Amino acid sequence: MDNTPRKRGRPRSLDRETGLEIAANLFWERGYEGTSIADLTHAMGVPPPSLYAAFGSKEELYQQAIDHISERENKLWMQALRDGRPAYEAIAFYLKDAARRFTQSGRPRGCMVSNAVLQHNEKNHDVAHAVAARRARGVQLLKTRLDQAVQNGELAEHADTEAIARFYAAVVQGMSAQACDGANLHTLNKLADLALSAWPGNVA
Repeated sequence: MDNTPRKRGRPRSLDRETGLEIAANLFWERGYEGTSIADLTHAMGVPPPSLYAAFGSKEELYQQAIDHISERENKLWMQALRDGRPAYEAIAFYLKDAARRFTQSGRPRGCMVSNAVLQHNEKNHDVAHAVAARRARGVQLLKTRLDQAVQNGELAEHADTEAIARFYAAVVQGMSAQACDGANLHTLNKLADLALSAWPGNVA
């Protein structure tokens, strides 16, 4: 009988991009508080030490997962705000792109950031604050484009660009919630068209 001690195997390593994609989908579907470390390690197929070594705490992983998803999800509409097209067309793209993404098959419904941590325990205040700050930055990006539209004469000089930015951001956040409740692309596009009918400036 061989009594030679066996060496314990090394913990399974984790591909970072794959791990972030798995984590993002879980957080997206279940929310921050509804996703446990056990859920994450089971989905990734690694023990907790490997997860902590790769990403740090659950909160740190969540922030990294949102970064991972946001870079992909926001790329096109942010480009539309900056590529010189008329402001109305940029806002129209922002809305229609959201409708397409929120109802796309093969991925969670809605927007991970729009619906993230709206209600939370006090212990998760820092996570909720960080996500709220992301939403605020999105509003600021819209306002910056609308301020430019005022300078270009596309909006009236007295236009309340912050209110307009918040209006269209609120429409997108509502579209995300409705997508999670089952609204399809056709329905969300109708909402986008209705919101665009409220555009307070010139239409190219």
